[in-house]
Amino acid sequence: MPARLHHEPIAKSPERWLVMLHGILGSGGNWRGIARRLVERRPEWGVMLVDLRQHGHSEHGEPPNTLATCADDVRALVDELGNVEAIGGHSFGGKVALATRALHPFRQTWMFDSSPGARPDRASDSTDTVAQLLALMERMPKTWPKREAFIDAVIAAGHPKPLAQWLAMNIVGDNGGYVLRLDLAAIREMVADYLARDLWATALDPALGELELVIATRSDVINDAERADAASHIHVSRIDAGHWLHIEAPDAVIELLAQRLPAGDS
Repeated sequence: MPARLHHEPIAKSPERWLVMLHGILGSGGNWRGIARRLVERRPEWGVMLVDLRQHGHSEHGEPPNTLATCADDVRALVDELGNVEAIGGHSFGGKVALATRALHPFRQTWMFDSSPGARPDRASDSTDTVAQLLALMERMPKTWPKREAFIDAVIAAGHPKPLAQWLAMNIVGDNGGYVLRLDLAAIREMVADYLARDLWATALDPALGELELVIATRSDVINDAERADAASHIHVSRIDAGHWLHIEAPDAVIELLAQRLPAGDS
């Protein structure tokens, strides 16, 4: 049975919906600022911010924790919502959006700095930020006297304050203290499957709707060979930013969405 996913609508007078999925360790609220500004520009579109399984306020769901089960969760939500014409996601969420497209075609699918291909080389890359954060959280205490103590510990481990503050969104109150709400073993399972799966066939299938691949130029998530392949088959946009492009370059992300989301029923 699919996990029930927490979702937050951002809308003015929506005629259709864009479902937006966050990256690993995040939540739908990561895109709230962009969603609010986007619906001002394109009020006929509403944005539904979704927490994936094992994240935010959504149900954890039954194992296995894979792209396929995440996509099945999202498909169930899309069926329930109705009138969802576009789906998008950042990083892990982008590949979930692509996997969902195979179950429920959309007019448009957006992948923000997310590779359709397998990247098993990244699984053992000690410089990868997600791998570093997972290892750090596994070493950390399970409870904290206050959220700021967690933030200080992440900074002391060598990570920038904005990243520490973002990660601290996963620290929640519990019996007078604070705990990490993430199941790190489940998160590792999700990351491993994300890196192992090759979904280029789904990406290149025109019967499943338009695909918008957005590459952060200062990120190596999408390698050079994939960039060349993608440019010859699907619509590719580039944003001058690192992997966290929605944080580093929100204006560019909003402009791109506002320009390229479909109009009317064409």
